[in-house]
Amino acid sequence: MASTVKLEHQVAAPPDRTFAVFSDLRNAANRVGGIKSLDVLTPGPIGKGTRFKETRVMMGKEATEEMTITDFQPGRSYTTEAASCGCHYKSTLDFLPASNGTRVVFSMTSTPQSFMAKLMSPLMVMMMKGMMKKCMLADFTDLAAVAETDA
Repeated sequence: MASTVKLEHQVAAPPDRTFAVFSDLRNAANRVGGIKSLDVLTPGPIGKGTRFKETRVMMGKEATEEMTITDFQPGRSYTTEAASCGCHYKSTLDFLPASNGTRVVFSMTSTPQSFMAKLMSPLMVMMMKGMMKKCMLADFTDLAAVAETDA
């Protein structure tokens, strides 16, 4: 059974600027306190097909995930997908114009694929609703500060 986490964040910068900061993977580790390192694995500009490896410290341990951008609409949205621990993850960020700048809408769906992941899915739902939400809000706060400073 799939589980979805959704959250929104206001950024006092225009959508194009906010999108540019949020999708700038090459500078993410310098801008987001929760990211220990991020390596872009494909050459060229960031866009559909870009693969990257992100390392974070979660619950006191390093966790590294490889992700792929599967949809990229400059200035509007992008989607990343990953497979990890028997689950398929799909995250979408939408950048919507708002009267005070940009409303960033994040949606992440986790779909268990393996027997063990399906068995552990109730625990995964609790983690996604708590820890993941807290982590993403911290990331958004860091990135919004950059977008708002340069806006």
